[in-house]
Amino acid sequence: MNFNKISFRVRYGETDQMGVVYHGNYAQYLEIGRVEWLREMGISYKTMEKNGIMLPVISLSLHFKKSAVYDDLITVETRLVRTPLVKIEFDYKIYNEKKEILVEANTVLAFLDTTTKRPIKCPDYILEKLSY
Repeated sequence: MNFNKISFRVRYGETDQMGVVYHGNYAQYLEIGRVEWLREMGISYKTMEKNGIMLPVISLSLHFKKSAVYDDLITVETRLVRTPLVKIEFDYKIYNEKKEILVEANTVLAFLDTTTKRPIKCPDYILEKLSY
């Protein structure tokens, strides 16, 4: 499976005075999608970190199409772009209940050793989970 969907409501604190989602919150929405995608694959950030691996974002791209507003039920669709090597790349679509696309996005993350802070190859146990 190379994609996942998760839905949730926009909270009041995520909006500006006009009730529109503040643009900086979309990075958090992408993180929710990415973490749930990994969790569904049987991979947890917590376990990766215990195993000495971290995944910092090295690239983030957002294309805004329409605003999300307070109390909207939004869905984040997360899709793996390709089999990871040293980097893992995801595409995202965020849409509302009417299936209107609000944001299209992309992130690239690098696998790093937590001790050396140097790039490493994607761990075999992750590649094995992706091959199903």
